[in-house]
Amino acid sequence: MLQIYNTLSRTKEPFKPAQAGQVRMYVCGMTVYDFCHLGHARMLVSFDVVQRWLRASGLAVDYVRNITDIDDKIIRRAVETGRRIGEVTEFYIAAMHADERALGVAPPDREPRATQYVGEMLDIIGKLEQNGLAYQADDGDVNYAVRGFEGYGKLSGKTLDDLRAGERVAVGSSKRDPLDFVLWKSAKADEPADTKWESPYGLGRPGWHIECSAMSKSLLGLPLDIHGGGPDLKFPHHENEIAQTEGAFGGVLANIWMHCGPLMVDSDKMSKSLGNFRTIRQTIAQGEPPADTADYQVNPREAEMVRFFIVRNHYRSPQNYTPDNLVDAQNALDRLYQALQNVPADGQGIDWNEPQAQAFKAAMDDDFNSSGAIAALFELASEANRTKSARSAGQLKALASLLGLLQQDPAAYFQSATRYSAAAMEQGARPELGADAIQSLIDARAAAKAARNFAEADRIRAELRDAGIELDDKPGGLTQWRRA
Repeated sequence: MLQIYNTLSRTKEPFKPAQAGQVRMYVCGMTVYDFCHLGHARMLVSFDVVQRWLRASGLAVDYVRNITDIDDKIIRRAVETGRRIGEVTEFYIAAMHADERALGVAPPDREPRATQYVGEMLDIIGKLEQNGLAYQADDGDVNYAVRGFEGYGKLSGKTLDDLRAGERVAVGSSKRDPLDFVLWKSAKADEPADTKWESPYGLGRPGWHIECSAMSKSLLGLPLDIHGGGPDLKFPHHENEIAQTEGAFGGVLANIWMHCGPLMVDSDKMSKSLGNFRTIRQTIAQGEPPADTADYQVNPREAEMVRFFIVRNHYRSPQNYTPDNLVDAQNALDRLYQALQNVPADGQGIDWNEPQAQAFKAAMDDDFNSSGAIAALFELASEANRTKSARSAGQLKALASLLGLLQQDPAAYFQSATRYSAAAMEQGARPELGADAIQSLIDARAAAKAARNFAEADRIRAELRDAGIELDDKPGGLTQWRRA
């Protein structure tokens, strides 16, 4: 039976959806004011794996992942660039979707935008006001009265005395308590007109936290089976969501809370605020990705490597980004593809009675332990190489598909160059031989071998190896090539 670690209870729990066979899952998505970085990739891929396994387990999943399209950072980007809010958000939404496609992240079933639910947010604020949990301050902002909600801090494990206002909450003198957070921001005269909505509290816009309470309740109802997000959302965002939703409607917002671990750089979380981030497109684009175009040309080998880099670690564990770790991930993924190139897979699908398939399932049922599932894939790759069994290769490919891996043609995969190999790191930028030039050298080598000029054949192989091209001679005179 599937067990999921619940951030709220701090234990693994048997997963029992509120409605048998149906899963209502809400994950907090992107604030679209810039390109996504590798820390965002970890969240996107981690919850993509979660929804894939839920569906593979026979569950019907309604997966909602929101978009924050109104926010102080978005407004600043619009003002700095002289664009309308909608222009900024549409561009970065398209860029995010390009990243998702590159990483093999399936789109959510529904992708609501905050600006589409302002009315629902105001309804919740009205309920909170009626329940004595919201008040309008002298500066026009409507704030949540944190100390009025008895359960505040239960997700993060913090006490009220320990808490500080969240990083997106400006502490103002008009608040009754420094811990109170904004539900509705009063409009400022110098703010763009397209950032202002009419409300019972005057012109303004919603605070950040209220949007997810409105969208999750409106689209999925209560309680959610799973509510997820990145590690930095546990506090204050998710804590505030609980206070808002449960303060307005009673009951429970979500039965299971899931948070993926952080992507670290030199012991610090990768983030735009720290300036230590690397965008997804910088990491996997062919050439320099354009700054003024949402879409870009993807290197499929490098893109799958990034997905593999994320999936090979348990979603809750901290993960360290270094160039060496990407090289290691590329090398490991190459080994799996090499098995499929050596032994073509059959098309029979998954045999769940087979030992490695059972090990794969046991790992994934243990809180989506994709690290253990990857170990089962390597066992199958070793078995396929040892026995030349098309069934083992077929099991490998079919099981990997549940993680979004190993679905490229192996020959095409290996003919894509990668910057993340030991050879590439050692030699740096070097002229890349095209496929036609490589094939010409392979043909010349075949001719040399036919003429029994083995010294020339060896010279050509060495020339190709120096260019980062490895050759695999197959029975019948066929020679396959791959980029190291």
